Parts: sequence; C-alpha cells; structure tokens
Amino acid sequence: MAEKLAPEKRHVFVHNDQKVFEWDQTLEEVNIYISLPPNVHPKQFYCKIQSKHIEVGIKGNPPYLNHDLTSPVKTDSSFWTLEDDTMHVFLQKRDKGQTWSSPVVGQGQLDPYTSDLEQKRLMLQRFQEENPGFDFSQAQFSGNCPDPRTFMGGIRSGQ
Repeated sequence: MAEKLAPEKRHVFVHNDQKVFEWDQTLEEVNIYISLPPNVHPKQFYCKIQSKHIEVGIKGNPPYLNHDLTSPVKTDSSFWTLEDDTMHVFLQKRDKGQTWSSPVVGQGQLDPYTSDLEQKRLMLQRFQEENPGFDFSQAQFSGNCPDPRTFMGGIRSGQ
C-alpha cells in the first residue's frame, strides 16, 4: 500500500530550455536525477555531498551543480550512483517528514499548488507508515494540510 503513496512522477528543473535535473522526495529522502553527457568515462564524474551543500560535475571542469541544499541532509547515509546514463543522488533528509520545495536553494522551486500536493502526499505517507495495514492512498484533506514533520507531536521516534 505504501507504494501507492510513492511519488507519481519526478519534478523537472529546466533552465534556458535545458533540463538541469529531475527530482522527487519521500518522508526520508530527496532523490536527484541528472542525465549524463555521452562519451564521458564514468570515473570522470564526481559528486560531493555536504550537510547543506552539493557539488556535481566532471573532473577538471567547472561544476555542473554547485548549490546550497534547501535543508540539511545526513551525509553518512547520503550517496550517489551512476545508473545507465543517469547520476542518481540520494539525499537522506536530516529532518524526516520535512517537505522540500526544491533540492537546491533558489533553483526550480515548486509552485504553491504543487508544493501543497507534495505536503499532502508526504502526510499520507506518514499516516501509512504509522498505521500499517490501513490504506490511505485515497484519503483527502479538506482545507490546509498539516506539516507532516510536526503534526500531532511530530514523527514517532524509532521509525
């Protein structure tokens, strides 16, 4: 049932008519997907993940991404991989349940409507996680959705 509340599609950040990256999020993580240029050896790519900053590029060239993150991440459980022609950056949120409007500060912010939909989806993911066996995939909120990180005393520890 939890898979019904997974991100339906990735958000796309476009700059100057070029796709810079795609991304999605869950209660615990933010995933960034970057299409890799052809004819570059995989060992030439790099990604540096810091608590509040990310840098991605090709060794010996200016960074492709060099930005502060929207919120802090756990560096010891964040990592990156190369999958076919895509770099997948897995960022473990420091504050589980926090809704990110973009992975990086000032770039590709979600519009208010889409941000609200993300917050609702994460809130339903939290309900699903805390109440296994119940199906919240069709649940709806009337009015404003509460913050999934702080609602009813916050996310239960040990989860």
